[in-house]
Amino acid sequence: MIEHIRSTPGRKVHAAGILLALVPAAMLLWLLLRSVWDVDIFWQLKLGELILDRPGPISHEPFSALHLGDPMPSVAWAGQALMALARRVGGWDLLRVVDALCWLGGFWAVAAACRLRGAAMPAVMLALVLTFIAALPTASIRPQSFACLCFGLLLALQRLGLRPLLTIALGAPLLVAWQNLHPSVSVGVIAMGLASLPGWIAWVGDRSRTVPVATSVLALIGAAAVFATPDGISIIQTSATNAEASIAIGASEWLPLWISGNRLNAVPVLVTVLLAARLVMGNRRRIDAGELATAIGLLLMTITAYRFVLFWAVAMVPVIARAGAEPDDKRGMGGGWGTVRVVGPILLVTLFAPLLAPTRFASTLPLAAVERLRKEGVRGTVYGDFPFGGAIIDAGYPAWHVAYDGRYYRYSRKEWQYNGGIENGIVPLVDVVHKWQPAAFVLDATHNAPLAGELAHSREWRRIWSRDGIVVYVPRRL
Repeated sequence: MIEHIRSTPGRKVHAAGILLALVPAAMLLWLLLRSVWDVDIFWQLKLGELILDRPGPISHEPFSALHLGDPMPSVAWAGQALMALARRVGGWDLLRVVDALCWLGGFWAVAAACRLRGAAMPAVMLALVLTFIAALPTASIRPQSFACLCFGLLLALQRLGLRPLLTIALGAPLLVAWQNLHPSVSVGVIAMGLASLPGWIAWVGDRSRTVPVATSVLALIGAAAVFATPDGISIIQTSATNAEASIAIGASEWLPLWISGNRLNAVPVLVTVLLAARLVMGNRRRIDAGELATAIGLLLMTITAYRFVLFWAVAMVPVIARAGAEPDDKRGMGGGWGTVRVVGPILLVTLFAPLLAPTRFASTLPLAAVERLRKEGVRGTVYGDFPFGGAIIDAGYPAWHVAYDGRYYRYSRKEWQYNGGIENGIVPLVDVVHKWQPAAFVLDATHNAPLAGELAHSREWRRIWSRDGIVVYVPRRL
């Protein structure tokens, strides 16, 4: 009886350890069970296919009807190629797995580094749960997942505390790869700069302190890596144009947390901030000033533009892992990280989740409507709402071109204003036909109600599809 009583707490601790070890696999399963909803992944994949076939970046516009042959920036060209390769090899199921592993890999990499440096297993898993929930609304299949992975690896290098030269040697190619996979390495520059700041302040006050060499040098290398793409210095103008157009159109990810469209997304961010603040205030002696400075800086960026929430969430992992519990001496393999208890369930989910839960697409995507249009055998410009442009490109290029798509940087401010005029009924159907000579229309009947209404009453167009609020029109055959 005494032995049974003594063994009961041990079994509870063991069971708790098993549950904690399942957290990463549960994160992966959650992502893989979600439907594909991002409208832009389709043109990204088609562009990636062209890059693979060429091979190399595409420098001239292939998709937009009024810009064919114009110079085109190579934004995220390497990420697009890798995603297209994944779909080409294993279809959407493999692409979903690759994307999810990259997206989560950013969180897992820095969490693993924390564990290897002695962070307690419960604190590491708490950090993963909180930050995963905070960033989950941004999880979609797109090249930004590569950016998350690269950022997590960069923070993992910082957390491991390797020799400065080794850290720099590993970090430099990572930063260059990051910018070509997704043009957001400037976030890494800011993070490394913020991480260096407390060290430099301490050094100014006491010259015997160690200078933060690794993070400072990586910040400089990252600044140079911004231009280490086929676009070179022109990437600055492309990024500025993209940001300007995104804000003008009202894309919620480019807008502050407090707008109505982001209030729901702000809730998990606020909860994570409050819980983390309580942990940090109660355990200030365990906090690293550089990690905290990085997290605070990225939080301020997230508040002003929601699109930075993913990077902030990854930066919060080491902060919460430090503050969540006292370090223990069961590190690395002995503590459970990297063992079968963690990696085994991840492998099982990776192998079986796509088989048990095949790829599903959100009903808001016009995939069925576009497939119906393909049967008509039309060629030319297919006018669609700009969020539908990607699906039209993926399904019909090179037979089809588009009037608009989700590449905000592709179209000028005047063109986006013209698009707004069409959606608001200021620009009539006759002008749209004159400008693009469309072979078909694929519209959201609610979002583009004026144009859809004119088509419904036109004798020159016939409707061949109407479902889930999406309508398709082709010329009426006389």
